[in-house]
Amino acid sequence: MENEKVIKTAVIGVGHLGQHHARLYSIMKGVELVGVSDTDEKTGRQIAAKYGTRFWANPDDLIGKVDAVNIATPTIYHYPSVKKFLENGVHALVEKPITADPAQAQAMVDIADSKNVILQVGHVERFNGAVIGAREYINNPRYIEVIRISPYPKRSLDIGVVMDLMIHDIDIILSFVKSDVVKIDSTATAVLSKNEDIANCRITFENGCVASVTASRISYKAERKIRIFEEDRYISLDYGKQKVTVYRKKKDKVESIKDIELKRPRIKKTEPLAEELQDFIRCVREGRSPQVSGRHGLNALKLVLRILGNIKNTPAPALISG
Repeated sequence: MENEKVIKTAVIGVGHLGQHHARLYSIMKGVELVGVSDTDEKTGRQIAAKYGTRFWANPDDLIGKVDAVNIATPTIYHYPSVKKFLENGVHALVEKPITADPAQAQAMVDIADSKNVILQVGHVERFNGAVIGAREYINNPRYIEVIRISPYPKRSLDIGVVMDLMIHDIDIILSFVKSDVVKIDSTATAVLSKNEDIANCRITFENGCVASVTASRISYKAERKIRIFEEDRYISLDYGKQKVTVYRKKKDKVESIKDIELKRPRIKKTEPLAEELQDFIRCVREGRSPQVSGRHGLNALKLVLRILGNIKNTPAPALISG
């Protein structure tokens, strides 16, 4: 590490999530946090002072001074911010969703390719210890059930629950199921905001796998779980507790509970965001592809937009009188 180049970074947008990017970079070995930028100057200066760095009113001034940048602004600002840095040869990690427009996302991917720079997307659940640990036991999912519910947030209300929360699980499912989507059945409703606050989607893949995904931001408790069913096993994964349980047949014919093996793999609990940022820095330093590339972010976005389109085109259920 002593002989390795110090990677100079900056964080654009230091609100709810971006401030944690700044925190982690401020203590990461081999990284220099050159500065932070935010449209809220008071917040930006507070975060800069807290983590011993400089506040930059104009993020464009960071070009030429940093090797890599993290974009944690509202989604509508992702494209212009990321585009400018990529075009100037700066590696970029952009929070999910990559953008709200697939054409913009494709343009970002193309620019990164043409400039030979890294574009990583912040699908942080890929770095959850439970997800990492579960992959060893997942072979050929036939049915996937996901529930992601949380209390009403104070952030990301410019987008609905599908783009804000469900997209995490869409990315995970796409990484588990290597097959094209052939059918989508979705329903959703707005309860407390102008966008959908609760949604359910049933996704059918070409290989026969079916995924049922529920996301809500109007619950009293937080719960983030995924269950994967295969021909000879059932894997239960708890994102929050970072726990995995595997139920597996000991023999072809199950006659009693004794014929089922229960295994709880030892999971290395992590701070997923710290692992994500470490992966980004390693990619910048070593010139390798990130675990969650711009193309992965684009694929998740495309499927989420198909889900939203299905919701809008689904007729409202008829009222039942009496």
